[in-house]
Amino acid sequence: MKPDKGGLSPGLTLVATPIGNARDITLRALDVLAEADVLAAEDTRALRRLLEIHGVALNGRPVLAYHEHNGAKMRPRLLAELAAGKSLAYASEAGTPMISDPGFDLARAVQEAGYPVTSAPGASAVVTALTLAGLPTDRFFFAGFLPNQAAQRRRALGELADVPGTLVFYESPRRVAAMLADAAEVLGGTRPAAVARELTKRFEELRRAPLAELAESYAESPPKGEVVVLVDRGRSEKISEMDVTRSLETALETMSVRDAADYVAAMYGIRKRPVYQEAMKMQKDRDG
Repeated sequence: MKPDKGGLSPGLTLVATPIGNARDITLRALDVLAEADVLAAEDTRALRRLLEIHGVALNGRPVLAYHEHNGAKMRPRLLAELAAGKSLAYASEAGTPMISDPGFDLARAVQEAGYPVTSAPGASAVVTALTLAGLPTDRFFFAGFLPNQAAQRRRALGELADVPGTLVFYESPRRVAAMLADAAEVLGGTRPAAVARELTKRFEELRRAPLAELAESYAESPPKGEVVVLVDRGRSEKISEMDVTRSLETALETMSVRDAADYVAAMYGIRKRPVYQEAMKMQKDRDG
């Protein structure tokens, strides 16, 4: 493929790449990849495959690996290329650079060194999932990957419980069932949610259901492929402690502590843990 223009100006261009379907790349992104003096990529094999699919010739240009494990070593090399007046294109493994991607330190270093940085925008799993999930999109919060450890994951979810927007997470297919179970416990099992899998690919799938139902479904049948989890915002109206206390008192007349806590948390769409702790305290006072 021959570039339409006489090359790029010196500086860094962040290039978004397809998240699945190779045709989801922009014409401008192809121009940049064809014209840049130096190419850098989180995954050089993925970039080479993409170039081959779209007929973009390297013509001897270097394709350098830049990822979280070699970033400190590679940044001086890439800055030297810019200092020599060359144009540099950086491509993520999939999707938009800087979104759960190691390009942040590179872009910041380039900016701090005084070189221009621009973007050739395109595909993003976050935005694609939001357009399909059927959850509010006027406000959303992208939280990336949650911690691997259950206790830390639940703590992180608790910090996001009152965010006034749809929550968006990336998750490993191996951990998604555990993550959904923790989210159901912390955020409330009746909270609407969606799991998007293999977006733009042949086996694209989207499931919409309350968190508890999704957790149960994926515990029985773990998914494959790339996963995005979306959770509806919490209830915006204020719920008084007195309302919760009265509902717990009534529920404890006929239910166990755990069942009463589950019932009241679901009723108000609030986190289960503090309700359970309050129910335990109330039961101890009754028994005492």
